[in-house]
Amino acid sequence: MAPAGAEPRAAAHTLLLDLAGTLVPSPRLGHSPEGQPLVPGLAVSVSHTHHLVAVVASYDGPLGVDLEEVYPREVQALAMRWFSAEELAWMKRQPDELIAFLQLWTAKEAVGKALGKGLRGAGLRRAMPLGGGVVESEPHLLVTYVPWLGAVLALAAPVGLTEIVVHHETALRSVDTSRTSLPVVVRGN
Repeated sequence: MAPAGAEPRAAAHTLLLDLAGTLVPSPRLGHSPEGQPLVPGLAVSVSHTHHLVAVVASYDGPLGVDLEEVYPREVQALAMRWFSAEELAWMKRQPDELIAFLQLWTAKEAVGKALGKGLRGAGLRRAMPLGGGVVESEPHLLVTYVPWLGAVLALAAPVGLTEIVVHHETALRSVDTSRTSLPVVVRGN
């Protein structure tokens, strides 16, 4: 674990290239016209907060990741504006309403990234599987959550995902890519 630094976006790009280098030779980072990171030969996605950076890469896509730190904040107004009645009811039934909100929010962001749309086109209104699972409107995508202390990390990946491997930044050089179907790297303090 290491701090994301003063420039989380730059840290995310560096970390993404480090991860990509364990999967393809001489990776190059580019961006789509919409700003989505691109590494030839891989499906990739990045997310960062003030203190954390998460990057994911796979030989197969689509792929999206979103990360939110857990700290006290008012979420009711956002939930009422963007979540469906079913999502609101589910959120209220959960033992920690903030965590439930962050799970739905990060899932919506991760799915939008996997689709290459972000939250454009009513992405915040897209219904999410409650607690993770297959996205009804995008049956080729699965949403899952990667446990991380002090954060909620949602991953949207192709249905059929069989393995998520979480690596600390320092472990990147020793990744066994023969068994790594979907590496996830999270860096933060």
